[in-house]
Amino acid sequence: QVHLVESGGGLVQAGGSLRLSCAASGLSFKDYAMGWFRQAPGKEREIVAAISWNGGTPYYADSTKGRFTISRDDAKSTLYLQMNNLKPEDTAVYSCAADSLPFGVVSTTQLPFKFWGQGTQVTVSS
Repeated sequence: QVHLVESGGGLVQAGGSLRLSCAASGLSFKDYAMGWFRQAPGKEREIVAAISWNGGTPYYADSTKGRFTISRDDAKSTLYLQMNNLKPEDTAVYSCAADSLPFGVVSTTQLPFKFWGQGTQVTVSS
Protein backbone atom coordinates (compact mmCIF):
# COMPACT_ATOMS: atom_id res chain seq x y z
CA GLN A 1 0.00 0.00 0.00
CA VAL A 2 1.33 3.39 -0.99
CA HIS A 3 1.80 5.99 1.74
CA LEU A 4 2.80 9.59 1.23
CA VAL A 5 3.39 11.71 4.32
CA GLU A 6 4.02 15.44 4.07
CA SER A 7 5.77 17.56 6.66
CA GLY A 8 7.32 20.99 6.99
CA GLY A 9 4.27 23.21 6.82
CA GLY A 10 3.62 26.03 9.24
CA LEU A 11 3.09 29.73 9.74
CA VAL A 12 5.53 32.13 8.10
CA GLN A 13 5.59 35.83 7.36
CA ALA A 14 5.43 37.12 3.81
CA GLY A 15 8.87 36.98 2.21
CA GLY A 16 9.88 34.00 4.30
CA SER A 17 10.73 30.45 3.31
CA LEU A 18 9.60 26.93 4.06
CA ARG A 19 10.74 23.52 2.92
CA LEU A 20 8.16 20.81 2.56
CA SER A 21 9.01 17.12 2.55
CA CYS A 22 7.04 14.12 1.34
CA ALA A 23 8.17 10.72 2.56
CA ALA A 24 7.02 7.89 0.31
CA SER A 25 6.64 4.18 0.99
CA GLY A 26 4.97 1.23 -0.68
CA LEU A 27 6.21 2.04 -4.17
CA SER A 28 9.48 2.10 -6.08
CA PHE A 29 9.83 5.83 -5.55
CA LYS A 30 12.63 6.32 -8.06
CA ASP A 31 10.38 5.09 -10.89
CA TYR A 32 7.49 7.51 -10.35
CA ALA A 33 6.81 11.06 -11.41
CA MET A 34 5.80 13.15 -8.41
CA GLY A 35 3.99 16.38 -7.88
CA TRP A 36 3.07 19.02 -5.33
CA PHE A 37 -0.44 20.44 -5.24
CA ARG A 38 -2.25 22.95 -3.08
CA GLN A 39 -5.81 23.81 -2.19
CA ALA A 40 -6.84 27.07 -0.62
CA PRO A 41 -10.19 27.47 1.18
CA GLY A 42 -13.02 27.77 -1.30
CA LYS A 43 -10.77 27.05 -4.26
CA GLU A 44 -10.05 24.02 -6.39
CA ARG A 45 -6.86 22.05 -5.97
CA GLU A 46 -4.13 23.24 -8.28
CA ILE A 47 -0.77 21.94 -9.32
CA VAL A 48 2.26 23.70 -7.88
CA ALA A 49 5.14 21.74 -9.40
CA ALA A 50 5.94 18.32 -10.81
CA ILE A 51 9.07 16.31 -11.46
CA SER A 52 9.63 13.29 -13.66
CA TRP A 53 10.86 9.93 -12.43
CA ASN A 54 14.35 10.59 -13.82
CA GLY A 55 14.60 14.11 -12.42
CA GLY A 56 14.32 15.82 -15.78
CA THR A 57 13.17 19.40 -16.35
CA PRO A 58 10.44 20.02 -13.79
CA TYR A 59 7.17 21.81 -14.34
CA TYR A 60 6.10 24.86 -12.31
CA ALA A 61 2.85 26.71 -12.22
CA ASP A 62 3.24 30.31 -13.33
CA SER A 63 2.39 31.51 -9.84
CA THR A 64 5.33 29.63 -8.31
CA LYS A 65 7.95 29.83 -11.01
CA GLY A 66 11.14 31.45 -9.78
CA ARG A 67 10.16 31.11 -6.12
CA PHE A 68 9.58 27.39 -5.59
CA THR A 69 11.92 24.49 -6.34
CA ILE A 70 10.87 20.86 -6.52
CA SER A 71 13.46 18.15 -6.00
CA ARG A 72 13.71 14.51 -5.09
CA ASP A 73 16.09 12.25 -3.20
CA ASP A 74 15.49 8.75 -4.50
CA ALA A 75 17.84 7.22 -1.93
CA LYS A 76 15.56 8.56 0.79
CA SER A 77 12.29 8.10 -1.15
CA THR A 78 11.55 11.72 -0.38
CA LEU A 79 10.17 14.58 -2.42
CA TYR A 80 10.87 18.21 -1.48
CA LEU A 81 9.44 21.62 -2.19
CA GLN A 82 11.59 24.60 -1.31
CA MET A 83 9.39 27.68 -1.12
CA ASN A 84 11.01 31.11 -1.04
CA ASN A 85 9.61 34.63 -1.03
CA LEU A 86 6.28 33.33 0.18
CA LYS A 87 3.18 35.44 -0.33
CA PRO A 88 -0.17 35.46 1.50
CA GLU A 89 -1.77 33.99 -1.61
CA ASP A 90 0.40 30.90 -1.17
CA THR A 91 -1.64 30.01 1.91
CA ALA A 92 -3.14 26.55 1.35
CA VAL A 93 -2.98 22.90 2.23
CA TYR A 94 -0.08 21.42 0.28
CA SER A 95 -0.18 17.78 -0.79
CA CYS A 96 2.23 15.54 -2.62
CA ALA A 97 1.13 12.96 -5.13
CA ALA A 98 2.57 10.08 -7.11
CA ASP A 99 1.78 9.14 -10.68
CA SER A 100 -0.47 6.15 -11.28
CA LEU A 101 2.14 4.35 -13.37
CA PRO A 102 5.95 4.24 -13.34
CA PHE A 103 8.16 6.01 -15.87
CA GLY A 104 5.55 8.64 -16.69
CA VAL A 105 6.28 12.06 -18.15
CA VAL A 106 5.87 15.24 -16.17
CA SER A 107 2.22 16.20 -15.99
CA THR A 108 0.85 19.71 -15.80
CA THR A 109 -2.46 18.53 -14.35
CA GLN A 110 -3.54 16.31 -11.49
CA LEU A 111 -5.18 13.75 -13.76
CA PRO A 112 -2.37 11.16 -13.89
CA PHE A 113 -1.72 11.28 -10.15
CA LYS A 114 -3.27 8.41 -8.22
CA PHE A 115 -1.62 8.34 -4.81
CA TRP A 116 -2.03 11.29 -2.45
CA GLY A 117 -0.75 12.38 0.93
CA GLN A 118 -2.94 13.91 3.61
CA GLY A 119 -1.49 17.38 3.19
CA THR A 120 0.29 19.95 5.33
CA GLN A 121 -0.96 23.46 6.08
CA VAL A 122 1.06 26.45 4.92
CA THR A 123 -0.06 29.84 6.20
CA VAL A 124 1.63 33.03 5.07
CA SER A 125 0.85 36.16 7.04
CA SER A 126 1.09 39.64 5.56
